Amino acid sequence: MIEERKALSVTQVNLYVKDVIARDDILCDILVKGELSNFKAHSSGHMYMSLKDDSGVIRAVMFRSSASKLNFKPQNGTKVIAHGRIGVYERDGQYQLYIDDMQQDGQGDLYAAFEQLKIKLAAEGLFDPVHKKPLPKYPKKVGVVTAPTGAAIRDIINVLTRRFSYSDIVLYPVLVQGENSAASIVEAIEYFNKSKIADVLIVGRGGGSIEDLWSFNEEIVARAIYNSEIPIVSAVGHEIDFTISDFVADLRAPTPSAAAELVVPSQIELAEKFNNVYKMMYRQALRIIENRRLQIEKCKDRAVFKNPLRNIDSDRQYLDNLAHMFETACKSAVAAKRQKVAENAAKLDALSPLGTLGRGYAFAKNSSGAVIRSVSQVSAGDKVTIRVSDGDFKAEVID
Repeated sequence: MIEERKALSVTQVNLYVKDVIARDDILCDILVKGELSNFKAHSSGHMYMSLKDDSGVIRAVMFRSSASKLNFKPQNGTKVIAHGRIGVYERDGQYQLYIDDMQQDGQGDLYAAFEQLKIKLAAEGLFDPVHKKPLPKYPKKVGVVTAPTGAAIRDIINVLTRRFSYSDIVLYPVLVQGENSAASIVEAIEYFNKSKIADVLIVGRGGGSIEDLWSFNEEIVARAIYNSEIPIVSAVGHEIDFTISDFVADLRAPTPSAAAELVVPSQIELAEKFNNVYKMMYRQALRIIENRRLQIEKCKDRAVFKNPLRNIDSDRQYLDNLAHMFETACKSAVAAKRQKVAENAAKLDALSPLGTLGRGYAFAKNSSGAVIRSVSQVSAGDKVTIRVSDGDFKAEVID
């Protein structure tokens, strides 16, 4: 008998399995090797297919955004290595491979090595934008690390000389494929950094297979680019080609010609900008001169310029009035102060002890000089001094 517990719907089961698979680290970043079958390219640009080997098959889909970047035409029977993630299409309850990149199996081992190194260097931070150096606006010398012959160097020289003839081109010829090519590229980058004879470097080559471009996927080249003090533009292959050097470099150019376009400005555009600035400054200077001329004309019409003595005479009369007003005010102030002093002197004279003495009064002081205010302060026989208005005299107390 079935246990009495809540049953899950088919959709719930499919969603649960989808969630479990989505949380698996291996299934979220996986390489699958197999042969294409049941291949269909939809009008939307999406590709539907199966990958099979001798004893198994797995459904797969590659959406247009990823399919448009393929550098080969997939078809039934093609052996490939596909990169992507395993997911569940819940409507059908089937898991399938969602492909984001795919290479023919002949390039499988190299592609796997490419992915492993890419993951390793990304984890170390070599691709981090914070380490990217800005390119100089007007480089005096452009260093080029590439083969001395071939379309790449011709394109770079043509673009640089046409676009900005003021920059010197310094070529360090290197091997760009085959044995010792990676070491040759590293040697060139280190030379430029030691000699300091370039302001920016273009490192690259023309297009080719993944084997041809492999030198630029070598770890020693990636680290040399990362350690370079001179900004580096990576220009390897065609627009659809990506190498480890592209991720490490300060800037990635889709082609060598594009790299030359990026490292120098257009002297034609600069000349046009300078010409526009010159015209703007000239017009501004003319406006300033015209404004100053109008101001001078206005000044010439002012009365002060036509009869300058008029204002001087007016100001002289004004100063005379001020001087007269000042003199009058001073005399009035002095008279008022003089009257005030006389009044205060009269008040002071009225209150003065000398004034009292002048009216016939006198006062006595004992031998110590203290004023005698009471008969109790003296005795018969004491010598006292009597002060009157015009002096003092000595006296003796009789009784």
